[in-house]
Amino acid sequence: MCAPPAVEAIGLTKSFGALRALEDVSLEVRPGTFHAIVGENGAGKSTLAKCLLGFYRPDAGEVKLDGVAVATPAEARRAGLGMVFQHFTLAPSMTVAENLVLARPDLPALLNWKKERERLRLFLEHAPFSVDLDARVEHLAAGQKQKVEILKQLYLETRVLILDEPTSVLTPSEADEVMMVLTSLVRQGSLSVLLITHKLREVMAFADRVTVLRRGRWVASSEVEHIDIPRIAEWMIGNSPPPEHAERSDIAHHTPALEIQDLLVRGDHGLPAVKRLNLTVHTGEILGIAGVSGNGQRELVQAIGGQRDIEGGSVAAFGVPYRPSREDIRTTGLFTLPEEPLENATVPRMSVAENLALRTFDRAPISQLGFLLDRVAIGHAAKELVRRFSIRTPSVWAPIRNLSGGNVQRSVLARDLGSGEAKIMVVANPCFGLDFAATAFVHNQLIDLRNRGGSVLLVSEDLDELMKVADRILVMSGGEIAHETLRADLDLAVVGRYMGGHAGE
Repeated sequence: MCAPPAVEAIGLTKSFGALRALEDVSLEVRPGTFHAIVGENGAGKSTLAKCLLGFYRPDAGEVKLDGVAVATPAEARRAGLGMVFQHFTLAPSMTVAENLVLARPDLPALLNWKKERERLRLFLEHAPFSVDLDARVEHLAAGQKQKVEILKQLYLETRVLILDEPTSVLTPSEADEVMMVLTSLVRQGSLSVLLITHKLREVMAFADRVTVLRRGRWVASSEVEHIDIPRIAEWMIGNSPPPEHAERSDIAHHTPALEIQDLLVRGDHGLPAVKRLNLTVHTGEILGIAGVSGNGQRELVQAIGGQRDIEGGSVAAFGVPYRPSREDIRTTGLFTLPEEPLENATVPRMSVAENLALRTFDRAPISQLGFLLDRVAIGHAAKELVRRFSIRTPSVWAPIRNLSGGNVQRSVLARDLGSGEAKIMVVANPCFGLDFAATAFVHNQLIDLRNRGGSVLLVSEDLDELMKVADRILVMSGGEIAHETLRADLDLAVVGRYMGGHAGE
């Protein structure tokens, strides 16, 4: 493999309507280096990456690899530029081998699988990760899927690899393994890495150089050895005050709010994913559920929210049987915020204002005569929520899909918490891919609900998040509750063993 090229972004400017996503941003990634890009949600990091790849054509400026201008995805690909996106792009129903082969741009009309498998075997002999070529992607854990995504880029002879939040879905040990392997490839001189991340610890541990963006503009670039985390944070937020953490009130947790008994839920393949699970969330409590992805957490949240059938057992809210109908949701105040809210908790093509009205569109003043919608009232209500929850949007009538991840999350929380009707929140990985300011905002909202006597069931793959926010933590493994601990008594080594299914070791 040839040495990686130098990558230059020169004066890039990119707008989407009235929203200026990038403004005169310049960046240089030196050959054979590990370069990090950080910034708050909406700072322009992903837009910059897509301009480098040719997916977006900038309004001004240009991209060069080894001094040669590139403007299209095909040109960037030929120059050795590739990207691992925040969300997996693998075909779930296909095998690892099929995903690797089908990614090739020179794929022939007819495949000689014997020849292709031999080529894959030779590739894997020198690959940094070991994978089962015959395993279906849908059966792989998140860590294995991430490794396949990286292997796919190496198989395509990528020499500059852009990574968008690559460790967000990984356990701490998996994240360190992936980052150390990539660092080794960089040190060997066969790869350059451009890392988009919110995890400043990863920047300090693995990057050679860091660039900070704020509100679409370049703020600073520096060798990592010459700075520290407080300085990076200062560059990221500018003159904005640091996010404050809500104080946790002392509340006695006695009254059951959400009770789940003998819950049985099947997964996508008909096998039990949640196996006769029992748990109780009390008023004034945040109950955390820890676990490695794929142990039934997603199915649990979907069952409570009505996205998946419950085959056995029961769910009760304040002692009354609960089903996720619009009437029961409104009566009990039990709101569910599933993973990937842009896809699962919003209508992406609808405006911010329309999405904010989804809880109240059938009530006055938004609804007139029970069926007529008052767009003026929708707009007024949306503007008030945008102000209260500091949602950054060019207009309340802009499509919600145009917002950054943090602002989508703020919008969903504004819709559910803005009216004061929420009494129980079931949330899944609510800070996935969010910067520290947006994360602090989400945590503060959940703690504030708890302090007011509300209840939160927080499902998270981030142990640090659970240690900050939860009062009590359960570990879910193989669709069952494997361990319970108070936050104050949490032992990371013990919890890690239960998460990995090795409690007896």
